[in-house]
Amino acid sequence: MMAVPAVKSAPVRWAAGAVAALVLTGDQVSKSLVLAAHPGPVSSGPVSVRLVRNTGASFGLGAGHPALIVLAAVVIIALAAVVLTRTTSRTAALCLAAVLGGALGNLADRIFRAPGLGRGAVVDWIHVAWYPATFNLADVAIRAGAIGAALAMLGAQARLRRRGAAVS
Repeated sequence: MMAVPAVKSAPVRWAAGAVAALVLTGDQVSKSLVLAAHPGPVSSGPVSVRLVRNTGASFGLGAGHPALIVLAAVVIIALAAVVLTRTTSRTAALCLAAVLGGALGNLADRIFRAPGLGRGAVVDWIHVAWYPATFNLADVAIRAGAIGAALAMLGAQARLRRRGAAVS
C-alpha cells in the first residue's frame, strides 16, 4: 500500500500554508520594527538586539557573491516545497512549511532590500552572547523546521520498519 502525502489533506495543506505565511510575516515585521528602532551598535546581556546586514548566507558565508546566494536560496525553497508536497508525515509537512516561510523571508530581503534587486542584505538582529553569529526569526524557523522535519521523517521510517517486522 502506497502512503498518501500529508498535504493531500485539506486541513494539513491549510495549516502548512498558514505556518509558512506566519513565519514569513513574523520575520518581515520583526525586521521592519528593528530597522525602525535604529538600535545602537553595542548591546549587552545574554540575548540582545544587534542590527547586522548580512550579504552572505549563514555565518556570512558567501558574502560578496549575491547571485550564488540568491540561487542557493531558490534551490532551498524549491527543495523544501517538493519534499513538503511528498512527505506523508503531517509533522514533517508543518516543519517544512516553517523552513519554506523562513527561506522566503530571507530571500525577500535579498530581493527587496538595499543595495538593490538580488543584492540585498538580510537583516539579522538577534544576538545571543555565546553564539558566534547574529540571526533573525527566519533563521530560527529554518533551523528548527529542518531539525523537526528530519526527526519526524526518521520517526515515520522507524514506525514503518516496526510495522513491517510485526507483519513478517
